[in-house]
Amino acid sequence: MFRLSSSVFSALVLSAVVAFAYDPTRSDNLVVYWGQNSYGSDGQQTISNYCQDTCIDVIPIAFVDSFSGGIPDLNLANESSFPYSICNDNGVSGSCASLAAGIQACQAKGKLVTLSLGGGGTTTARFGSDAAAISFADTIWNDFLGGSSGAHRPFGAAVLDGVDLDIESGTNTGYAAFANRIRTLWAGASKPYYITAAPQCPFPDEWLGNALSTAWFDAVYVQFYNGNWNFATWNTWARGAPNPNVKVFIGAPASTTAANSSVEYVSASSLGSIALATRAGYSNFGGVMLW
Repeated sequence: MFRLSSSVFSALVLSAVVAFAYDPTRSDNLVVYWGQNSYGSDGQQTISNYCQDTCIDVIPIAFVDSFSGGIPDLNLANESSFPYSICNDNGVSGSCASLAAGIQACQAKGKLVTLSLGGGGTTTARFGSDAAAISFADTIWNDFLGGSSGAHRPFGAAVLDGVDLDIESGTNTGYAAFANRIRTLWAGASKPYYITAAPQCPFPDEWLGNALSTAWFDAVYVQFYNGNWNFATWNTWARGAPNPNVKVFIGAPASTTAANSSVEYVSASSLGSIALATRAGYSNFGGVMLW
């Protein structure tokens, strides 16, 4: 995630009313990924820093980029390396507990903080079978969400609000089974949890297409910067999806360096105009995702 000024975020507000807490029924939510940029004056700030901006509603922490062996290895870029090293956890040992206070501060402001699995370029984020995916759902539930307090808890006492699937390599095996299992685990919980996906825009998505057609998702953050604009296709899918109220977000790069080339970036004012027009034309529009 790349640091943007409040004025840029404000340009992306999709209505005159600013949402101070996430509402899954709204069409003006703003999702901003956190965890993969460098530090510095133009780089990534602490997670609690972004929670001060009232326009941000959801922050997926990126990424658990390795889980082919059933162990959720966190890779938060500079967060996991010298000289910062505030989060260094391989799913068995280590800790990111110093992030707990920031996560909880975000949640206290009504924002969702979720865990994103996968990421671009990884080759070890995959399942060998549905059984492996079901077992891994149990692990994620216990380690990061509302499961057993006796499990390894990388974020300490913080309880995240759901899971995001940003799968860009490997195989398409197991993701429907994972989604179905984790929704079973949190059914009836004392707080709501959410499952989302970040498919690339070609439809159907190569890795998540089967899961999206057969399992319940609350929202999809479509990476429209990885192909041609086809929001109409995704809205048609949404209306016939297992969750017919699933929200479709415009996924966009937050800076010229956040995408594969500068031609994939559009200014905040242009993106705001595109978002307003899309919201007016499509019933399942949910808002904007920034990477």
